[in-house]
Amino acid sequence: MTATRAGLRIPPIALGCGNFGGVGSAPEFFGAGLTDDQAMALMDAAWEHGIRHFDTADAYGGGRSERAIGRWIAARGVVPKLTTKTFNPMTAGADHGLRPDRIARQLNTSLDRLGVDRIELYLAHDFDPDVPLSETMDAFEAAATGGLIGSYGVSNFDAAGLTAALVAGHPLAIQNSYSLLDRTDALELLTICQQRGVAYLAFSPLAGGWLTGKYRRGEPYPPGSRMTQRPAGYQGLVTNQTFDLLDGLAAIAERRGTSMAGLALAWLLADERVSQIVIGPGSPAQLAPLSEAQAHPLGDNERAEIDRLLVY
Repeated sequence: MTATRAGLRIPPIALGCGNFGGVGSAPEFFGAGLTDDQAMALMDAAWEHGIRHFDTADAYGGGRSERAIGRWIAARGVVPKLTTKTFNPMTAGADHGLRPDRIARQLNTSLDRLGVDRIELYLAHDFDPDVPLSETMDAFEAAATGGLIGSYGVSNFDAAGLTAALVAGHPLAIQNSYSLLDRTDALELLTICQQRGVAYLAFSPLAGGWLTGKYRRGEPYPPGSRMTQRPAGYQGLVTNQTFDLLDGLAAIAERRGTSMAGLALAWLLADERVSQIVIGPGSPAQLAPLSEAQAHPLGDNERAEIDRLLVY
């Protein structure tokens, strides 16, 4: 089913393409991540699974992610709904931010790499303290008026930032990290989204792999995992409280006959406040937890049991 918020229609699942030719926007990992062939295979599998929305950013892989999607569109002759973002530098030391002239330049470059003439959803990838939000929102409005984008929004904004953006313009979506291990937005921001008709898109639904069960108390991190590549954003999870929660979730998942990852995705799909989940599998096989979540939706009693494990 497609979620609707203030005229924005988006599917409940999007394929996150941040690992195509890189590891997110980090310049030190440009050229790493999935190869072209691996990215093509993953997009094929996602399309076969019924995923019709792909999420990327101009800086993912230094532009390699958008180019990979563009090649896939040209080769397959189908066009998914697209989200892309701008803010981060394309190369080490390059300019960044949300100046109107940079937005116009980066948007045109994104359209070229993707091989399309319109992007459904365009996001500010982060907050820029050096540019007034009114200038950024005006640039997005101009792109929408010109038919280059369908709607616009923000990403990695807190409650105060989203409120300010709503004063400065008409963002219809916000994309933030949200999962069983990152529930900060439940305290205030999700309520603002409901009240103001802003679609909430959740990225990192498995908390960088922490909700797959790959990280275990007292054991070394698996080679090639997020904690061996870009651990900074997840160091706060290395606590006994986290491992206690993971043990509890593993027990519930085992009783349900699903993986912990499948349980984590089912928890998000059951939340009416979440309009879309952005999943970033590294291979077609890693789509399996999504299949589990869709086949085994979370019941009210299970949601209550999980809530008893959570400490907000």
